Amino acid sequence: MTRHILTTAAAVAALALGGCGRSDETAATNAAVTDTTIANTTADVSVAPAKSAGQAFADTVATSDAFEIESSRLAQQNAASTGIKTYAGKMIAAHEESTAQLKTAAAAASPAITPVATMTADQQAKLAAMRTATGADFDRLYVEAQKAAHTDALAALRAYAASGDVASLKAFATDLSPKVAAHLNMANALKV
Repeated sequence: MTRHILTTAAAVAALALGGCGRSDETAATNAAVTDTTIANTTADVSVAPAKSAGQAFADTVATSDAFEIESSRLAQQNAASTGIKTYAGKMIAAHEESTAQLKTAAAAASPAITPVATMTADQQAKLAAMRTATGADFDRLYVEAQKAAHTDALAALRAYAASGDVASLKAFATDLSPKVAAHLNMANALKV
């Protein structure tokens, strides 16, 4: 926005200087161009509304669930360890369930919230690396990703449970925190 104001100010100054010593017709044309420039510059400025804390939380949890489900599906196909494949199956079931619970809690908000799962660049990069890894390399990448994802999810859940602004999401976060802590403990116990 500051850039637009500076651009507009520069245009006004240039046109004003250009109009010095010219006829009234040229000055009128310059004024019209300046008015149009200002109108077009301010019309281009639009500010997207900020996400509410509840929407941001719901999106974070939905994205985390989506990542954990997708990476666990890859683990069921590509992991070398049976223990990791078993863990992956548990994560798919648990995160599909938490996604359903999140949608219910978000729908109970007033106004209703629709969780949006958009994976981050980091999550996409981790998935891409897992898609090309095999054997023990895959197992290591998957376990590292699960530890990081569950650590981040647990922090978000605990923070929202403590100070969230949507009662249904706050209750959801409080209920889910111990489950995610258990998932993190399970991930920490995996042997790679």
